[in-house]
Amino acid sequence: MSYSKILLIASAVFGVIGTFMGGHMAGAGSPALRPVHAHILVVGWLSLFSWAIYYKVYQPKKSWMTAAHVWTALIGTIGLTSGMYVFMLDTIPLPDLFSLLFYIISGTILTVSYVLFLILAVKTPE
Repeated sequence: MSYSKILLIASAVFGVIGTFMGGHMAGAGSPALRPVHAHILVVGWLSLFSWAIYYKVYQPKKSWMTAAHVWTALIGTIGLTSGMYVFMLDTIPLPDLFSLLFYIISGTILTVSYVLFLILAVKTPE
């Protein structure tokens, strides 16, 4: 499966999760999920979708950098959003330090993905 398709499917999954989460917040009248909801839609849906479009339009050659970008994007997005959910809502009884580190390390992995994308965007010819 192409990187574009992988990222597109992942963005669709995050879009569905974010939509259900938003509906739940509206129905419950509680803003407790707002930060997680925002990150699921902005990082999970919007960023992954824009990267899927990049891979479809520019079609960069597969390399260690494109593979690293896609995998850090997926791992970082899943880790950041699930880590935020667990850390902020304390839904799973885990030690606070573990939850915090999971959340922070995943965010760092996602940051690496953004840096890799910047490098790819700059070096990919038009």
